Amino acid sequence: MFKLELQLIGSMVNREPLPWNIPTTPTRRAPFQMLGVFAEFERAIIQERINAGIARAREKGTKSLKPIGRARIDPKVENEIRASIASAKGVLKTARELKVGSSTVQRIRAAMAR
Repeated sequence: MFKLELQLIGSMVNREPLPWNIPTTPTRRAPFQMLGVFAEFERAIIQERINAGIARAREKGTKSLKPIGRARIDPKVENEIRASIASAKGVLKTARELKVGSSTVQRIRAAMAR
């Protein structure tokens, strides 16, 4: 692959023709187009299987019994964060005092601003 890239770059710089014929006739293009169709089909199948697996994991849970998605914090802690933000404390100080991540405090602050 690296050699191919070097050849392409060299061809562009030196304006030399490429060392192979680019398919110009329908007969020569057809195999490449079929390969493209099969690659696209395979990719669609893979995406479908991934989405089905994620949907199943959300519905039934995972092997490790861990839920999918963001873990919810305790409503008490969330109310304390809201009170702390309302009293004009900083994000880092609030996060440190309540032992939560600063991104959690920022998310709640953004929700309050809406």
